[in-house]
Amino acid sequence: MSELLILGVIIAAVLLFVNRTWIKNRFFPDPQKNYTIDDKFNADKREREKEIDRLLSKMGKNGVNDLSEKDRKRLDELSKM
Repeated sequence: MSELLILGVIIAAVLLFVNRTWIKNRFFPDPQKNYTIDDKFNADKREREKEIDRLLSKMGKNGVNDLSEKDRKRLDELSKM
């Protein structure tokens, strides 16, 4: 009886391994799979806006002096987009 149980567990493991991509796609679909060009543009725009907001909030009360040189360059790049 225990041999059949072990055999059943091995068969189940093999079936799960063979079908792992189907299982992954079925239960954990890629949220960006059906993105249109507009969806991608809007998602990128939201990310840029979040980064700009983060940098502006980092500036605080002291202004640009609170930002590092790298942050200043990045804020300048983002403002030109």
